Amino acid sequence: MRDIAEGLSSWSASGKRFAVATVVRTWRSAPRQAGSSLAVADDGEVIGSVSGGCVEGAVYELAREVLESGEPALVTYGVSDDDALAVGLTCGGIIEILVRPAGAGRFPGLPGVLEAMGAGRPVAVVSPLPDEPGGAEPDPTTAPAGQMIVTPTGAQGTLGDARLDTSVAERAQGMLAQGGTGVVRVGRAGEERRDDVAVFVESFAPPPRMLVFGAIDFASAVARIGKFLGYHVTVCDARPVFATRRRFPDADELVVDWPHRYLESTEVDANTVICVLTHDPKFDVPLLRRALRTPARYIGAMGSRRTHEDRLRRLREEGVSEAELSRLSAPIGLDLGARTPEETAVAIMAEVIALRWGGTGRRLVETTPLPIHR
Repeated sequence: MRDIAEGLSSWSASGKRFAVATVVRTWRSAPRQAGSSLAVADDGEVIGSVSGGCVEGAVYELAREVLESGEPALVTYGVSDDDALAVGLTCGGIIEILVRPAGAGRFPGLPGVLEAMGAGRPVAVVSPLPDEPGGAEPDPTTAPAGQMIVTPTGAQGTLGDARLDTSVAERAQGMLAQGGTGVVRVGRAGEERRDDVAVFVESFAPPPRMLVFGAIDFASAVARIGKFLGYHVTVCDARPVFATRRRFPDADELVVDWPHRYLESTEVDANTVICVLTHDPKFDVPLLRRALRTPARYIGAMGSRRTHEDRLRRLREEGVSEAELSRLSAPIGLDLGARTPEETAVAIMAEVIALRWGGTGRRLVETTPLPIHR
């Protein structure tokens, strides 16, 4: 839903009624991951995507039905279903989609969720899942109702039972801390070892950080594609003449400071990407000595193989261990034959994506029978 937050905010502020369709679960080679959303307004306007085009038409019609009925719906599309084949889901995967009404008094907590997302504050939405098609008839006396908004420090709203609320809020806070989105099953009174109730927890953690060191032309291209991929991009360089807004219009932050000093003063977590493009030992070595001791998910450094060998020697002299050095991606990026700054940025971010999701970095035509979407 983060991708369509701006449009939803506009619709909500104008009083429009709309329905939000969200991927809840996927199996095998599904085209979009859990949390991907599409919204349909009462005037027919559409924003977002849940399948890259495979089932958008069918989901649009279902969203229109939800707008009319005011009741949420849960639907599954997969290649084993005649209906799914009819709407075009031929990728070999299965997706489950939850469609919820919103706007004009429905989902009253949505404006607060959108405001928190815009401010970079972590927040999660908990929605009960309607009974799955073909399942047993629901028990109206015990079925959960309503929605919850969960933050790291508390929760608002109710699913209809205080014990259920407490149990689900604790689970949702754990998922929010990890940026996790998915289905949680518990007992009707919140029992951990039962699965009578299914709820969908949709986490919106702040965007991951990308720290780019070295205000060179390659850094400008990396900042641009990093921003495109959803990172909060910071560019740092000790030379104010290079670290300018004109050179880096896409960066969220520009910092003029010695790279190692800035790294010591800023927060780095397990989702942070660090790209060292300074290509100068007086910057690289003290910066990498500190970077390799952070929990950053990715640490890459630009330079030739000869430069990298010299860099490794200097880092070892600074006391960096072999285990720490093994975390360093250098020369940075995948072998795409890149020449220009823009092509090099693609190669760098391709490596980041591959490491994040367990990709091979090879051509898909060469990876049979591996699944396309892991």
